[in-house]
Amino acid sequence: MFKTCHLSKQKMGTSKILASAATSASYNMMFQLMFRLMTFVLNAYILRHVSKEFLGVVNVRLILLYTTILMIVREAFRRACLSKTQDRKWQQVINLLWCILPISVFVASFFAYIWYYILEKPDPDLVPNYGIAVICFAVSTVIENLAEPLWVISQAFLFVRLRAIVDGICLALRVLLTAVAVTYFPHWGLFGACCAHIISTVVYPVIYYGYFIYYLSTHQKEIETDKFPLRSWKDFLPKQTNGQPLFNAGLVKLTWSFFKQTVLKQLLTEGERYAMTIFNILSFSDQGMYDVVNNLGSLVARFVFFPIEDSGFLFFTQSFTRGVPIKDQNKESVTLACRVLESLLTLVVLIGVTFLAFGYPYSYLLLDIYGGENLSSGSGPTLLRWYCVYVLIIAVNGVTECFVFAAMSQKEVDKYNHKMLLFSIIFLLSSYYLGKHLGGVGFILANCLNIAARVAHSVYYIHHFTKDSDHYPLRGMFPSMPVMICYIGSFLITFYSERFFCCDSGWVTRLVHIGVGGVCLLVVLGAIFLTQKRLLTFVVEQYKEKIMHTKAE
Repeated sequence: MFKTCHLSKQKMGTSKILASAATSASYNMMFQLMFRLMTFVLNAYILRHVSKEFLGVVNVRLILLYTTILMIVREAFRRACLSKTQDRKWQQVINLLWCILPISVFVASFFAYIWYYILEKPDPDLVPNYGIAVICFAVSTVIENLAEPLWVISQAFLFVRLRAIVDGICLALRVLLTAVAVTYFPHWGLFGACCAHIISTVVYPVIYYGYFIYYLSTHQKEIETDKFPLRSWKDFLPKQTNGQPLFNAGLVKLTWSFFKQTVLKQLLTEGERYAMTIFNILSFSDQGMYDVVNNLGSLVARFVFFPIEDSGFLFFTQSFTRGVPIKDQNKESVTLACRVLESLLTLVVLIGVTFLAFGYPYSYLLLDIYGGENLSSGSGPTLLRWYCVYVLIIAVNGVTECFVFAAMSQKEVDKYNHKMLLFSIIFLLSSYYLGKHLGGVGFILANCLNIAARVAHSVYYIHHFTKDSDHYPLRGMFPSMPVMICYIGSFLITFYSERFFCCDSGWVTRLVHIGVGGVCLLVVLGAIFLTQKRLLTFVVEQYKEKIMHTKAE
């Protein structure tokens, strides 16, 4: 079964919380990589058996419905309930989290009506069973939210492997069943994708409830000496506790503040898809192509950035008390948090620049290998090259926002919501204008402008938050000069290598092009090893802390 870290955070020092967060990130990366590689191969297979229209409807229209409902319903609850507060009572947290279920029923019904009756429907001859698909994807969000109280408990008490394994299993199962459906039942159309999605969604809460029932029955002695909030399966459910109100008023207000921010964040995150869906700027076929490139381009974000951001937010929320100036915070926690931020910034910037320097000259080759001429002959390579720029920007944004959202007071969160409203309006207008004139490239450029504005705000906040201390975590955004010179040289070499050796002269010249890139990458890694001493020292220290923490379990 899954190995857990179930020590109460009150008994853990800041360094131990960091070790657990680092362990969580490493397990997330490992399991994400394992399952994503499998889905990567299966998706390549699916691409050769379905039309671009099918991809556009499923991966843009229906997945947008699914993510919109989930983000609006649960994101605010997650952020509020995982925040470190002085008067947190876990039964009140569980009670609040169960409010997600009735809210999700209402929100799912509302958006399902819009998706079916208001938005343009696909051609039933090309993509049949659209109505059934809308209902299935909306219902799946309600089913998934049944596990939300246990998801928050698992995150708060550092069950470091559970989430990664559950997400990986569900994702792999969904893609595997979709591959079976498009192979043996192609006449089903969207119905095959619906069956795969519903089955994988049902598995999600089943694993969570099954695991915690098992955990409670086999770890009673450890639970009794710990401050773990669950004692039996009845504690999964909402209930009134003697002498306490049903909900914590402060937590409810914080949830509402995060909810307003979540709506705006969703517009900023998925703005181009809303523009595609509402204004029909791109056909379903073009949407399918955009989605394939977006998924390929965001692999590094899903494999690396997301686990880092997720664990980083968990660490920062436990390191700071909201609304308290840095000079009044625990000095040990502040020192470690600033060092972590600096190191994480250095790490994600190096990954982002690597993706940009090597992704640009290898975009055509990647698409040709992955999807054949169907992907590489059109606008796909151009879209992927521009996406490399976007990856570098989101690398910085994810880490800086983790720090900012963990340190902000509720009043600052509310003020930030107004700024996000302005960001949303600018982003939607730029998405519409640039998308209309530049197609898919325009949507990527609008995303770049949007995320760059958010990075600027986060950098400004972090600078002012840390100005009364001796810490300068933002210097982590700037790699050493020798490393940058190696990146620039590698880009120029691989750029001309693509022109001379790739990609119409067979596999021999392609392998030469790949070899040139491999040598350049080794040079870059050598420069990083020799010059980025602060980052390497931090990584080694956290690895040793992780080993010690694992032995202490």
